[in-house]
Amino acid sequence: MFDKMKQLQQMKEQMDAAKERMNDISVKGECQGITVVSNANRKILEVIIPDNVYSASSAEEISELITIATNKALENAEGVFESEMKGMAGGLMGGLGF
Repeated sequence: MFDKMKQLQQMKEQMDAAKERMNDISVKGECQGITVVSNANRKILEVIIPDNVYSASSAEEISELITIATNKALENAEGVFESEMKGMAGGLMGGLGF
């Protein structure tokens, strides 16, 4: 029983470390020149809007492009997050005898 508790504690520590590593993984979403950068923990880090977008688009169009680019970045971040967690969970569950 104590061994299982120890393994669970190790699993929690490894999960916390993985989440910390995901702060350093950047993903992007782009739409017609606008780029949104997120980390794998799904936090927006940067929004890049080139000057030519300002001059060629209305505020409403820019808003729509930012929304699309943000959603793409968050989808990419979710994919990386899920992949990292699945890989870790598979290895940890095997160690627990599942």
